[in-house]
Amino acid sequence: MTDISPPLTTSDGRPLKTALATAQARARRRAFLLVAPLLLFVVVTFILPIGQMLQRSIHHDGFSKASPQVTAWFDSTEAGAEPDEAAFAALAADLKQMKADKTAGEAGTRINYTVPGTRSLFTAAARSADKLQPRYKEAMLALDPKWGDALIWQAMRDAAHPYTTDFYLIATDYQRTADGGVEKVPENQRIYLWLFGKTFILSAIITFVCLVLAFPIAHMLATLPMAKANLLMILVLLPFWTSLLVRTTSWIVLLQGQGVVNNILVSAGLVSDDGRLSMIYNQTGTIIVMTHILLPFMVLPLYSVMRTIKPTYARAARSLGATSWTTFRRIYLPLTLPGIGAGSLLVFILAVGYYITPALVGGADGQLISNLIQFHMTKSNWSLAAALSAMLLAGVLVLYWLYDRLVGIDKLKLG
Repeated sequence: MTDISPPLTTSDGRPLKTALATAQARARRRAFLLVAPLLLFVVVTFILPIGQMLQRSIHHDGFSKASPQVTAWFDSTEAGAEPDEAAFAALAADLKQMKADKTAGEAGTRINYTVPGTRSLFTAAARSADKLQPRYKEAMLALDPKWGDALIWQAMRDAAHPYTTDFYLIATDYQRTADGGVEKVPENQRIYLWLFGKTFILSAIITFVCLVLAFPIAHMLATLPMAKANLLMILVLLPFWTSLLVRTTSWIVLLQGQGVVNNILVSAGLVSDDGRLSMIYNQTGTIIVMTHILLPFMVLPLYSVMRTIKPTYARAARSLGATSWTTFRRIYLPLTLPGIGAGSLLVFILAVGYYITPALVGGADGQLISNLIQFHMTKSNWSLAAALSAMLLAGVLVLYWLYDRLVGIDKLKLG
């Protein structure tokens, strides 16, 4: 007969398998409790705000809450139905309630997002709502003929439901038509996609300039003796110890028409006093100042990669007959690609979302999409700002995806 060995047990008599499972579960709980504060911080400060932004970009109940009777009429009729006496009666009743609740401005603002100039239409009608008598259609049209505009009624139908894609249409330079369709806005009103393109182009230029300037600096840091490399590193990191606002305003002093740079050029005879260069409050100023601010973010990833490249690689290539250019192109440059990719990705994403610097030195010509988002957040349309932000976030995620496909996110080295 075959002997069956007794199961292994711990010193207190518990089965070893059960004891190990209990110990592993306890270790997992401890690990979770250790990271729980960080997880909570990420959820509260990152996940929830982004979720709220995405929800805000497709949700606006300013009109639907203030106009229940008109909303009910829209629900009971087909899209494109011409407003009849019942529709105007419902609108008149809602306007009276808006006057009492003081919500006419909020309701009108929602329609104003789709049909500019209609907020005053609602507020004026609400003030006169108590005087409206049947026949309501004739009374409303007598109050203001704009109430017969099919485009306004289509905008109200779209706004009768709190969830809408109107803000993404606006953010892509489209608008609703009177029959419920979609069309491109007039060419002189197309600003959003143009500004997105301008932002990405300027960010690409800034990234390229940072790469050209940072590559030799990082190479020197990686090859100089330690004492000199530390001194150069201090100079690279020095901007981090200075306020961003101070650095930006310092560039205004340097680049303005009567600034230091222009005065030096005039003194050297390179430009005339009447032909001073315009280097501030335009795209040139934005590129110069943002390049200076973002340059360290390119230097550090490049340096972290270059310091791991052994000098023996280049010497071996030269000993085999390769020229300096061939050695750089075939050996050194490919080894630095992870740093180039990481630095370029970091600088580009930071440049796309920068706000303070373009606002101070860009003028009307050097503004980026972030400045328009800030304008809508503080003075105009929170939901449109959220839609623009969501589109910008989607663009950044596409960049991460492209980087992962071309280089590999596992090779990302930021310092």
